[in-house]
Amino acid sequence: MVNTPSRKRAPWPVEFYRSAIGKKWVMAITGIFLMGFVFAHMVGNLKAYLGPAEHNHYSEFLRDLAVPIFPRSFVLWAFFRIPLIGAFALHMHAAYSLTKMNHRARPAAYASERDYVAANFASRTMRWTGVIFLLFLVWHLADLTWGWVNPDFVRGDAYNNMVNSFQRWPVTFLYIIANLALGVHLFHGAWSLFQSLGINHPRFNQWRVHFARGFAAVIVLGNISFPVLAQAKVLDFNKTERQHVCEAAPAATRDGGPCREVLG
Repeated sequence: MVNTPSRKRAPWPVEFYRSAIGKKWVMAITGIFLMGFVFAHMVGNLKAYLGPAEHNHYSEFLRDLAVPIFPRSFVLWAFFRIPLIGAFALHMHAAYSLTKMNHRARPAAYASERDYVAANFASRTMRWTGVIFLLFLVWHLADLTWGWVNPDFVRGDAYNNMVNSFQRWPVTFLYIIANLALGVHLFHGAWSLFQSLGINHPRFNQWRVHFARGFAAVIVLGNISFPVLAQAKVLDFNKTERQHVCEAAPAATRDGGPCREVLG
């Protein structure tokens, strides 16, 4: 008989992540982090209803966190963007790995029977709603962060960039579809994360459904309100307001694009 060497055990966190339960824990914890970001992002964008000055001030505030102790944008990257990228990567890898495991064998059972009446449609479409929103996120960054697909993009002018983008019908349609997909994804994620963490009891299971529905509805309605009201001209950016922003912008920003047209 030939003795085959046993596989060397990896550190406990790696071994735990290799299991189905570990992947579900990672999906739940990263999901909580991402849900917090989605909520904070939506609340921060509500500054748009206070006008361009307030919205742009909020955008600059995020870049100026802890200045001059740290360089500009350091805290934004070190404590927000990089952890978000890591959370997204772990969340997607865990989801992909679980799918592969499910293809090879029956899925690991939950401690109690799952309530498919509450989450059947959402659970069956999680993969597709996640992919739809991921593709939209890349386009959204190209539109409002990098300015690649926004012809009126002005760096540092977050309000103008948002309004000009959302006043295009194709963008409004795409934004609404993507947020409806996000809502379905959030509903099942918010409902199932408790079960993934082992927090499951008939006494409060119904409240989990209420929380999931309420959280998803708040995010979807809040996000969709921006393009809808931009189309209705409730959110607008007239020439006078843009002139004030351009006059206050750095010289490098004023030298081209819409600012050149406004300032002459």
